[in-house]
Amino acid sequence: MQAAPNAPPDSLAADSLLADSLAAVRDSLRLADSTVVDTSGGLGGLTKDVGNAAAAVTQGRVEDAVSILTTALQSFVLTNLLPALITAAVFWIALRVVLGLTQRALTRSKRVDAGVQQLIIRFTRFLLIALAVVAVLDQLGIAVAPFIAGLGIAGIALGFAAQDTVQNLIAGVTILLDRPFYVGDNIELHDTFGTVEEITLRTTRIRTLDNEMAIFPNANVISELVVNHSMLRALRVTVPFGIAYKESPAAAREVVLALTEGDNRLHPDYAPTVVVTNLADSSVNMELRVHLRDAKLEVPIRFDYQEKVFDALREAGIEIPFPHLQLFVDGAKAFRNSRLLGPAPPESE
Repeated sequence: MQAAPNAPPDSLAADSLLADSLAAVRDSLRLADSTVVDTSGGLGGLTKDVGNAAAAVTQGRVEDAVSILTTALQSFVLTNLLPALITAAVFWIALRVVLGLTQRALTRSKRVDAGVQQLIIRFTRFLLIALAVVAVLDQLGIAVAPFIAGLGIAGIALGFAAQDTVQNLIAGVTILLDRPFYVGDNIELHDTFGTVEEITLRTTRIRTLDNEMAIFPNANVISELVVNHSMLRALRVTVPFGIAYKESPAAAREVVLALTEGDNRLHPDYAPTVVVTNLADSSVNMELRVHLRDAKLEVPIRFDYQEKVFDALREAGIEIPFPHLQLFVDGAKAFRNSRLLGPAPPESE
């Protein structure tokens, strides 16, 4: 503060004293601000206190800095860190107990297959861990709302970037819950026939008759027709064959049905039948129909009976027609005196 021109000496002394008083008040306020510990801000308050301690050190007040850090750490440990550790321990115990009870309940249930059990266990573990992280961060004084909002935005972006993968994951959950087929079932999918080897959250794997592994994305599996040959546990297998028009369908039926007698692979509740399916151009088409005890034997039984039917009809003298062509050449002038219409020319010596 500058004194006015021609001011008396007493006025100048009073102004100087006032300036010194204001400077002392300013310094005391700075000292008070740097020695006050924030006990309500968690990690944010601790960071602020560390900054105040650093400022005190730069001012040469080392004792004040040590006092600030000690008080701040004690307050953070008692107010934030210790409750956070207790919360984490409680959630860890809850996780072990809940997962154990869930696993035991799912194991006793006969209607929940292994894929669904694994899905439920993973979802339960993820949910409890996520709740534990949120609770611990809240105890530490960290704002979780912006973090969750950021995860939501990142999740939306990731969902658009990996749309096919997310679609397959949702389809995998649908398959595990709806259970259109199980591991070991014989199914027909996209003109591919085989045995289901594995069902994952992303793909379904089928072992074909050629011992190849066909891998289908689950999104395609739930959007297309799936024919399950094993679901009803009494699969019907058909063996088509044909006989000549001069033969008797009743005689052929008797010969073929005799092949099924005493076959323990066939289902006892469904009697084998032989029916006429079509009157074709050159044959009477018939079909042997049998039901199986075990649907997994579909392919070997079909091959077995195809060969048996052929041998049985041939031994019984029942003609099995096959396509053939007869060619009649009459009055063809271009072929006269040739090897086709006339006598063969004499061999030259």
